[in-house]
Parts: sequence; structure tokens; C-alpha cells
Amino acid sequence: MGIAPDAVVVGSGAGGAAVVWRLTAAGLRVLLLEAGPRFDPARDYPLDAPGWERRGFPAPPGSRAEILYGDLGDCDPSDAGLASFDAAHAPRPPTRRVASGSGYAHVLGYGGSTLAYTGEAHRLHPAAFRLRSLTGQGADWPLGYADLEPLYAEAEALIGVAGPSGTGARWRSGPYPMPAHPQSPAARHLGRAAGGLGWDWSDNPRAALSVARDGRPACNYCGQCGRGCPLGDKGSADVTFLAAAEATGLLTVATGAVVTALIVGPGGRISSVDVVRGGVAERIGTPLLFLCAGAVQTPRLLLASASRQAPGGVANGSGQVGRNFMETLAITLSGLAPGLRLSQRGLPADAVSWQFNAGAAVPGVVGGFRLTSATQEAGLNGPVAHGTRLLTGYGTALKAAMRDTFGSALAVAAVGEVIPDERSRITLSPHRRDTQGVPLPVIHSVLTANSLTLLHAMASAARRLLAAAGVGDVVEQYGSWDTFTATHVFGTCRMGHDAATSVTDAWGRAHDHANLYIADASLFPSSGAGESPSLTIAALALRAADRALT
Repeated sequence: MGIAPDAVVVGSGAGGAAVVWRLTAAGLRVLLLEAGPRFDPARDYPLDAPGWERRGFPAPPGSRAEILYGDLGDCDPSDAGLASFDAAHAPRPPTRRVASGSGYAHVLGYGGSTLAYTGEAHRLHPAAFRLRSLTGQGADWPLGYADLEPLYAEAEALIGVAGPSGTGARWRSGPYPMPAHPQSPAARHLGRAAGGLGWDWSDNPRAALSVARDGRPACNYCGQCGRGCPLGDKGSADVTFLAAAEATGLLTVATGAVVTALIVGPGGRISSVDVVRGGVAERIGTPLLFLCAGAVQTPRLLLASASRQAPGGVANGSGQVGRNFMETLAITLSGLAPGLRLSQRGLPADAVSWQFNAGAAVPGVVGGFRLTSATQEAGLNGPVAHGTRLLTGYGTALKAAMRDTFGSALAVAAVGEVIPDERSRITLSPHRRDTQGVPLPVIHSVLTANSLTLLHAMASAARRLLAAAGVGDVVEQYGSWDTFTATHVFGTCRMGHDAATSVTDAWGRAHDHANLYIADASLFPSSGAGESPSLTIAALALRAADRALT
């Protein structure tokens, strides 16, 4: 594709973007292969146009991968209190979990899923790195919080993370690069309720500028982060790591470039990758290869690249590629708070409670969870969602109810820990392939007894917070019990010290291939107790690139 690169990077999300920034800053010529398109914010994110509320994040051709679903588990009627419903649709407890309309919500494009993410910028709690040592379940990381702390700080500085002055257990070597955003009316209302319960409630670290810098404006609090940011204040990979890497003149970007196979050469090194772009197949040499395609597509590509040199798949000498899959365990509850106004305004997920995040936070359960103010993130920031999801009736009665209640919606989201289970994994479909002939990935994800107990605790805490905030009845609930909906997935190429039980070492380098690094959430030995992963992915990617440069 025009150059003889020093390194090839597959995928341009949080991990791939951080890698190319580090490598180009060190003077390497880098070829970035991105399967999806480059988005144009002015064209693709028309948030000021009529009908904005009915638009999700855009899905132009080539921006979504086809995903299949296998075993998602049964739904025990005894857990039916977790069933999804809203004011217009009563709960209908199913017998089997199904994938929601979005399923695994992953964006193919220049910037990856950071283009559509809310922008929470969390560091993992230090205890998350020692899960097995502390609980006897799950797995420990082959590194600790102190190993990532300076890399967290470096990533935060480039992205422009705004956060609180306090640190808590996630100690810091310096303050956040930017002051925290003002909390929305909904977050302030929930904060008073949390204080009454004796729970902590703080500004949520956000990858959105609270002060203009580097040609990017401060956030205007439109509340539409998940639909794409037209201004560039949200710290997605395209306007942060990738923009800085392109400025070096050392980055060549190939969008619409679908990698179909990794080729193992002499000595076990990855000698090249097969790529299809615009219908044309090409084989590209890889002196150094970073695979950053996410916790579904990365194991898919490794398994699909099985050959005589790697009969079980590339980097799969341990047999662990695709295993240890962890989904997003989540539930969101909403209701109406009489007297509250303007809850539709503000930055999504702008406040967080870590009350149940670490330690023995939930009796009898391994792992914890966090709570966030979620009115905007749940999409309750417009009249269409409010009227169709939170209210009943029609005609003049519905109009009157809209006038009386719009702006009083409150939503609380809980996101929790997932302990790996042998049934939850990524496999290749034996029957279906994509247009390039590569087998499609199949997600198998089963909720364990631990996950179900934790999910009940998450729903209970959300209900308590809403009740303390003056919400009478919960009028909407949706979560992981009956639908698989995952924005964050982890663990399918676990890192570790032992090559017999992990795919990479502590720096993300494959045990089986000296020039292959992985830099995405597939590395995670544990999911964390509700922390959003993008900042940790970026920190791990910087660590991997630094190792490759030594």
C-alpha cells in the first residue's frame, strides 16, 4: 500500500490509536489498517437537524461487522424481577437470553468504537489487578496499578480528561489535566439522594474537554455523545491519538482494509498479513505487527489464521484464544421525579458512585459494580423517548402528561464485574463466512450464578437511589438478564506470565510469536467492577509499544 512500513497496526480504536501515536512519535513508519470508513463529523453527526432523536450513531456501509450468537444462557423464572420493560411494554420474561438489536455494539471506522462511546475515562481500581489473590476466583493481572499509573496519566493528558480533585483508591501522580464538568440537573438531584443514603457521589472522569485546547472547543453539553461528536470536544481516538500521529507525517492510513489472515513465517514470526481493500487482495509484510481489533475480532482473526505452522490458530499454543470472554453486565432503571426540571440537559454519565466497586462490597458475591447518572446515556433527553417509553395513553392526555413530566426523568445505570466462565467464549461459525471468506465470529456468553446475584444487587441499589431521589415507580428497566447488549467485552486473549494458560506476556506480546503484539480489551484477565475500559486499553497499548521499541 505504497510504503515499506516499520510496523503494521490492525484497528484504530483506543488501542490501535495509542500504538500508532507512540510508534510514530519514536520515528517509525507505520501502516494502519482499518476495516471501516473514515467518518466526517459535519456530514455524519447532524445533531442540529430535525429528527436528531431518532438517529443513532450512523452505520454507513462497512462500519459494522456481522456477528453471530450462540449460547447466551437460559432465563430462570425466579429471576424475572430483572426482566426488561417500559411503561408501554410490560415485562415478558423469556426462557432464553437473546441478543438485543445492537448486540455487541462495535464500530468499524477510523477511531473505532471511541467514535460512539460516552467518553467515561476510568482507571481500574488497584484491587482489580489482584482479583484471584483477593477472592480465589477469576485471574490476576501480570502487572499492577503502579505499572499503568504513568501511562494512565500520559493518555489522560493527550485525550484531555476532565475529572474531580479527589483521587480515592485510584491514586494519582498528578491532577487531572482538566477540571471536572459541572454536573447536570439529573446528576445533582441524584447526588443529594446518594448523600442521604451515605453513599459516595463524585464527578465522573470524562474524555470531553471542559476547557478549549489544541484547536478543540470545550463541550457544549448537548448530551449526544453516543450519536457522534460534531465539534471534536469528545476525546475520541480520531481527534486525539490519531490526529497527533498523522501530524508526524509517518502514518499511512488505509481505511476499508479488511485483514483476512495472519501468515506465520520462519521462526514463528508473523511474516505478513493478507488484506482485501476495494475488492483487491494484497499480502503486506509485517516486521512488527500490532493486532488491535477488539475482544471479538482479534480472537476471530487469530483462530481463522490456522495453518500448518499454527494448526490451532495463531498465538494459540495455550488453547486460550477466544476463551475467558466477559461481557458488559449492566442494568438501567428509570422513573419520574416530581418537581425535577431540565433533567434532559447536561453531559451523559457525568457523575458516578464507587460505593459498591471494590472489596467485599456485596456480601456473598465476587466482584462489585458502580452506579452512574444515566438520563442522557439512556436516551431520555428528547420528547420522543420520553413519550414512548415513560408514558402511556394518547391524544390530549398524552400531551398533558408530556407537558407535566418532561424534564423530570431520572435514570440510574449499574455496571458490574464478570467472572470468566468456560462456557463464555468466541468461536468460529462452521457454516457462515463473510464476503472475504473468513468464518464469522460466534459469541457465547452465559450469566453465572455470581453474575445473577450481582445483577440483583445492582438493580436493588439503583432502585434505592431512585427512591431516595423521589421516584415513586420504576417505569423502565432493561439489562443483561434477558438481553445480550455489550459495549465493552473483554478477555479473549488473556495476558499472563504462564504461556500454558495465557496468550500474551505482561506487555501484550504473544507467547508464540516474537513480533506480534495485541493491544485491546482481549488482554484483560478481569473486567473490573464497572470501570469503562478505554483508558486502560490506551495505557496497555502505550506499554506494549514501549516494549516493542526497546
